Amino acid sequence: MIFHLVPLTDWTAEPELPYAPPSLAADGFVHCSADRPTALAIAGTHYADVPGTLLAVELDERALTSEVRREGESGDLYPHVHGPLNRDAVLRVWEVVRTPGGPAELVPWRRPAH
Repeated sequence: MIFHLVPLTDWTAEPELPYAPPSLAADGFVHCSADRPTALAIAGTHYADVPGTLLAVELDERALTSEVRREGESGDLYPHVHGPLNRDAVLRVWEVVRTPGGPAELVPWRRPAH
């Protein structure tokens, strides 16, 4: 499994389509994390100022229709998905709960009832 961090508003914008974040067009891939601790660390550093609800989408790497490559610099390798994320590869969606001055944690995301 791998994790992709995404603001709730982006993830729910077009739920009937595969998810293609801006990084896919800009960088040629979707940034992911190989495990929960890394996803939480990235949430704290790269998403600290992102307002609203932040999600961690847990993906079954084997079910993704786009190629996954381990890439990076300085010996740190991160899973990069070279194409959109097909939503049927989603195992779970987690909410990143950020506590001021404390560590973030993942809790199961509960889709609001309409």
